[in-house]
Amino acid sequence: MTPVRVLAVASEVYPIIKTGGLADVAGALPVALKTHGVEMRTLMPGYPDVMRLMSGAAEIRSWPDYFGGPGRLLAGFHEGLDLFVLDVPHLYARPGNPYVTPEGVDWPDNGLRFAALARIAADIGHGLVPAFVPDVVHAHDWQAGLAPAYLHYDNRPRPATVMTIHNMAYQGKFARELIGSIGLPWSAFDVRGLEYFGGISFLKAGLQFADRITTVSPTYAQEIQSDEGGMGFGGLLRERAGVLSGILNGIDTSVWNPQEDPHIAYRYGADDLTFRAANKAVLQQQFNLDSSDEAPLLGVISRLSWQKGLDLLLETIPTIMGEGMQLALLGSGDRDLQERYQAAARANPGRIGVVIGYDEILAHLLQAGSDALIVPSRFEPCGLTQLCALRYGAIPIVSRVGGLEDTIVDIGEAGTSGRNATGFKFAPVTAEALAGSLRKANAAFHDKQTWRQLQRNGLATDVSWRGRAGDYATLYRDLMAARA
Repeated sequence: MTPVRVLAVASEVYPIIKTGGLADVAGALPVALKTHGVEMRTLMPGYPDVMRLMSGAAEIRSWPDYFGGPGRLLAGFHEGLDLFVLDVPHLYARPGNPYVTPEGVDWPDNGLRFAALARIAADIGHGLVPAFVPDVVHAHDWQAGLAPAYLHYDNRPRPATVMTIHNMAYQGKFARELIGSIGLPWSAFDVRGLEYFGGISFLKAGLQFADRITTVSPTYAQEIQSDEGGMGFGGLLRERAGVLSGILNGIDTSVWNPQEDPHIAYRYGADDLTFRAANKAVLQQQFNLDSSDEAPLLGVISRLSWQKGLDLLLETIPTIMGEGMQLALLGSGDRDLQERYQAAARANPGRIGVVIGYDEILAHLLQAGSDALIVPSRFEPCGLTQLCALRYGAIPIVSRVGGLEDTIVDIGEAGTSGRNATGFKFAPVTAEALAGSLRKANAAFHDKQTWRQLQRNGLATDVSWRGRAGDYATLYRDLMAARA
């Protein structure tokens, strides 16, 4: 097996800092790749949490003026992850969310902040760190999208490049004038470069110049080649369809493991689901819901946004109430949706419980105690919560989009697909279709044999990174062979 060195470039990495699924992937993939002969080191910004949690920090290089202030490149590690950290305090030493101010608006210098990250990635690709010269630079989402562009415009021998799209909705759009301050030539402001409707897009840079483009499910790889799904990049992705592929995400099954999970009230395994009922009772208590074994408890762990379809779920509350179900929601996001869910909880005490925010411990308990988990997204590149649900015996109720389509087998299609049913899928993505699936799920819940079989099928599904990491390893080796 040919050894491969890969530099991953990511703006967030679990368990150090996380705002979404990108962090989970960036944290789990390097560990999973080790058994495939891939040495991956991850480059990330030196946010306060990163500087606090990194172990064994060693300075590799320093600069008196790096994008407007002093900076250092450090090497270190954290919980099995080998890290490069760009410590540039004037860009990254800020509290809270890595992308937005405490007031909830984008940092005005985000273009500069993530150009700096991509620039150092390209420099490492060129051999800045002699002990680790990568064969491949793997950029994640728009925050790393300039890395393939820098390597292209440097016009020097370079490593292969991969660009992974975790969500097309986030495109890293900035004014054209930024080009002059981030070290790219003005020739980059071109329709075949970074130009995007009169400005520039960091995501487009990655899509235009990476040797290979991946996204996080096969269905999403098809969807983003359409004008609607591509969100402005459908034409570019159709043009580059030959280098575009979808590789499903996995989850870290050591973190998401009901047999050993320290965050749930009672641990259990696939052979004995008895303690799920005890977790459900604790979850009902946490969300101020009526204590009931017979009321199906629907869980939601989500950003509250139009993309996630949480406005549609609100429209189905009459169905949820009429069917005798309960709803426990954990999430934050759009202020109007937050207020509407809180109002629904006040109007339906004991039936609907809402916690605004994100709590990792509560997220685990929701997986262990919910009877079903709802993911009604209008588009979903892959989705991770439904994979965790399969792992915990919560039955997914999902829309037929992206990775939700790829990872869940509907109860009505199991026979024709040759696969075992694991949940419920609905289309089109409307409140009416979702309500129909909720009624089907309620009927199945009260057929204990059917419900238990759905749970067993889900628990038997491999949601780990084992196979998926092998797909990435094959991709890297194919790139190396093509450049040999």
